[in-house]
Amino acid sequence: MAGKWMSTVSTLQTAWRSNVPFGRALPQAPVLDTRPDWEQADPRWIRAALQRSQQLPSGGWYVLDASDSFGAKPRRMQVRGLQLVVWRSGQQLMAARDVCPHMGAALSEGRVCEGKLVCPWHGMALGPEPSRGFRPLNAHDDGQLAWVQLSAAQVAGAEAALELTPKPFVAPRPASGLSAVIRMEARCEPKDVVANRLDPWHGAHYHPHSFGRLRVIDQEDDAISVRVAYRVAGPLAVEVDARFHCPDPRSIVMTIVRGEGVGSVVETHATPLSEGHTAVVELTYATSERWGFALVARAQTLLRPVMRWAAHRLWVEDAAYAERLYELRARAREHHVEADAAVEDGPTQPVRLIAR
Repeated sequence: MAGKWMSTVSTLQTAWRSNVPFGRALPQAPVLDTRPDWEQADPRWIRAALQRSQQLPSGGWYVLDASDSFGAKPRRMQVRGLQLVVWRSGQQLMAARDVCPHMGAALSEGRVCEGKLVCPWHGMALGPEPSRGFRPLNAHDDGQLAWVQLSAAQVAGAEAALELTPKPFVAPRPASGLSAVIRMEARCEPKDVVANRLDPWHGAHYHPHSFGRLRVIDQEDDAISVRVAYRVAGPLAVEVDARFHCPDPRSIVMTIVRGEGVGSVVETHATPLSEGHTAVVELTYATSERWGFALVARAQTLLRPVMRWAAHRLWVEDAAYAERLYELRARAREHHVEADAAVEDGPTQPVRLIAR
């Protein structure tokens, strides 16, 4: 009896893990490589693609959080070790150093009155215009995410030849749809977050609860495309073709190019908070041409928690991946050894530690 029960359980587990695709049929995709994933995941390509991404211009922009997470109440944020206060003056997103020019109070502990930030110590009111030693930073609300701009002179370790731009580099997004944003922190550097996304081969192995299968169908010098089966419920999976590319050094975007939801994007942004401490801010923006999607989109309030839960579950695991990359580099420095060059720049071959 016990043997029959175990056999039934095993059968159910196999069925759950299998893939039953539904949705739009995809054309036959080229088979680039028949080797197992661990052989296809070439650290040299990942490292080279990562290095190219780090040479892209950033315009000095950093993602803070979801646009709707900022209101009239001041909020303390940190970017590259710099303490900031972020608030809204009416609908305008504002950001500044979190220090009152009068006697150094934390402005994030103050309040907003008639669009002005009021110091909690002595009531000094600071508006959008520079005055009395107070100079707001450039801030940008793209409708989904809030950004702040820092110049090379304002932060240590910024790009030496930093050219500021009027707006951040934002990849194309759907005109409308379902959107959700998550923010979490990890013990790593921004490049470790980007490196994680430049390694799609780990997807079905590391996240079997979310991906039924995944294979690379196109590989460029600085972008990679995959055919992936997203699990919807148990064995039910939607298969799509998606392309990953980096619009700036701290961001990587996945765009669905074929299948259900063409044009949908997942933007992953990595913002350095302090040394070895990074915020991961991820926007999921889903769209579809199907007639029923417009009705579904009206239920955003109900669906956003589900979207956030799914994204957070993935990033709990991917944060561990990114933190491991950072740990390898930190360990090499701690023991005064030379890490393999691959460790220094991202994903690695097996680590070689060479005594000095």
